[in-house]
Amino acid sequence: MPRPYASGVVSAPVDKVWAQLRAYDDLPAYLPAIGHSEIVEGVDGQVGAVRRLTLADGGDPFDERLLVLDDPNRTFTYTFTGANPFGVRRYVSTVRVAPVSDTGDTFVEWWAEYDADADEEAELTRTFAQDVFAAAIQGLRSTLT
Repeated sequence: MPRPYASGVVSAPVDKVWAQLRAYDDLPAYLPAIGHSEIVEGVDGQVGAVRRLTLADGGDPFDERLLVLDDPNRTFTYTFTGANPFGVRRYVSTVRVAPVSDTGDTFVEWWAEYDADADEEAELTRTFAQDVFAAAIQGLRSTLT
């Protein structure tokens, strides 16, 4: 099972970074590939909330459900709920932030597990790790510092 991963340091306090990430419906604020987001089920920031995302370059919207929200440990987990632009069959992704105690910065890590056809795994893993997770971390740097 593929497990794309990206991590990085954001030069901002952990509470500020967590507040940005925890705003589940605010993904377009720091991930340029997402053009629009709206909560279509549940309440933003509560387990069970579903956000409908539209890519900045168009295409059909797709939904992600918030599965876990753990404020004390500053982590959340979400999944696709049906058709998605990547064509994966099962996808579960987790974001976690932690303070870098000697600098006051924030360590961000983002990973997923998914199922897809074997011949697509290498490209999908690169796409998730670089174009989604690493791009989001870079977007947090740009937005928060």
